[in-house]
Amino acid sequence: MLTPSQTRITKAVKQGKRYLVKRLQYLLTHSFYAKLLAVRTVTQNKGKRTAGIDGKKWITPNAKMNAALKLSDKKYKAKPSRRVYIPKHGTTKKRPLSIPTMHDRAMQALYALALSPIAEATADICSFGFRKYRSAHDACAQAFNCLSTKNSAEWVLEGDIKGCFDNINHEWLLDNIPMDKSVLTQFLKAGFVYNRNLNPTKAGTPQGGIISPILANMTLDGMENVISSEYHASKSGIINKRRHNPHKVNFVRYADDFIVTADSEETANKIAELIKLFLKERGLELSEKKTLITHIDDGFDFLGWNNRWV
Repeated sequence: MLTPSQTRITKAVKQGKRYLVKRLQYLLTHSFYAKLLAVRTVTQNKGKRTAGIDGKKWITPNAKMNAALKLSDKKYKAKPSRRVYIPKHGTTKKRPLSIPTMHDRAMQALYALALSPIAEATADICSFGFRKYRSAHDACAQAFNCLSTKNSAEWVLEGDIKGCFDNINHEWLLDNIPMDKSVLTQFLKAGFVYNRNLNPTKAGTPQGGIISPILANMTLDGMENVISSEYHASKSGIINKRRHNPHKVNFVRYADDFIVTADSEETANKIAELIKLFLKERGLELSEKKTLITHIDDGFDFLGWNNRWV
């Protein structure tokens, strides 16, 4: 549920009042109660007992209150994250995970409060990853709705973005994400420590940061509109009988995994080229190994489910 301040931000976004949005964001990020909520968020999640490079944990009530009082954007400088590598499910590869300090986590949680209502108001309709009240099951149900009828599309573009979190262009983020640029720069350029060596972060948003999923989603938002405007697809993701959609194009995305339905392999290839252009501006590209065009009879994998006509 949105707080009253977040509701006001959402209304301002819908009305196109950019200056008011900026003002409301400032009021929210400087609110004492928002700071308390940010500290509460990072001290009650799964990583509450995992410290950053400074080794500090906020366990006692006094430590939490002092932390809330110290949250400020004045002379804020983010510390490098602690880098660890965790195994990817079902593979021998490992995924990089960055662990910020508790103070940096709280700052990210605070600014995520002000950014999330904007992200929700401007998000793609058929985006389901890292969003409130949406899940992988909802994405799977949407895919079923797009492919389950007799007249549904028979070709599917399975898209996967190569290293999405690690390769987003910082300049694009600074130019397009509506939040305090100095604070965002600190989040992006903090660097990470691995094997006692300090490494710079030249691109991407660190996996493990509270605000990173919001930034990644906002980077990919707009992909659905690019496709629908080109092929006159339904903006609800489902074939709309009232709207001309001869190529049977429908879009479903969960984080950096997505599918696009099409009436032919040729149409699917053209859509893939559109998506490549969209991603290039953001410093991203499709994974050649995981991006496939398949017939529905052969089936395709999406979010752990295999989908096919039977």
